[in-house]
Amino acid sequence: MTPRLRLWLVVTGGAGLAVLLVAACLRLPDFGGDRHPYGDRAVVASLARHTANTVASVNFDQRAFDTLGEMTILFAAVLGCMVLLRQTRDEHRARPEPEAVALPVRRYALLVLPVALLSGLYVVAHGQVSPGGGFQGGVVAATALHLLYLGADYRALERVRPVAPYEVGDALAASAYLVTGLAALIGGSAFLANTLLPYGTFNTLSSAGTVPLLNAAIGMEVACAVVVLLAGFLDQAVEIEDEGESGDRLDDPEEPGK
Repeated sequence: MTPRLRLWLVVTGGAGLAVLLVAACLRLPDFGGDRHPYGDRAVVASLARHTANTVASVNFDQRAFDTLGEMTILFAAVLGCMVLLRQTRDEHRARPEPEAVALPVRRYALLVLPVALLSGLYVVAHGQVSPGGGFQGGVVAATALHLLYLGADYRALERVRPVAPYEVGDALAASAYLVTGLAALIGGSAFLANTLLPYGTFNTLSSAGTVPLLNAAIGMEVACAVVVLLAGFLDQAVEIEDEGESGDRLDDPEEPGK
């Protein structure tokens, strides 16, 4: 395919997309109007299933299959990154030297770490009754662990987040989401239908049926995926070196102290 033909294909596709977007925008309801059919139906369905957080009801009940797709995208993205960042035959691991950390930074990081970790877990656990949920809480919990890298050093971080268990946790969380959907099928309902558990008491942790289960699975999957992803990038930045990299530094006559 010639560059000119590729350009014409891009222009044609872009023009078609622009026409569709304009046609869709012309049929949107007026801004600030009082007609919100999707929102009205979503709220009614959320209340019928005793889910106080309508967003959680949409994500893990009314459109739980869409959330499965989003989780699969994250899972595949992390898997692809780890394949690209894996250690090759011409690379080796060099133990990182401990870095000097300013005492105020160390104190702040070690003080905030447990608070941030508990906050992330709290957001996940209360996803069906308050704003937040598995996606947000999982990211908070995963990044909280990395305050140890800022407050101490990389070796301390490695001791609290061995990568292998988090890889297993990522796979188990994704499988748990699928198993919950299959259980609904076995029970004679639709895939991922909210029919397995009683809806419980409104506005409590034991409410919303299967929404808390799916929310917890997403929280675990997101947290483990972010940890694994950051571990891959940090390994490349801190530990993994080319075979000739350390030798080049030692042989450099211009480097001070050599």
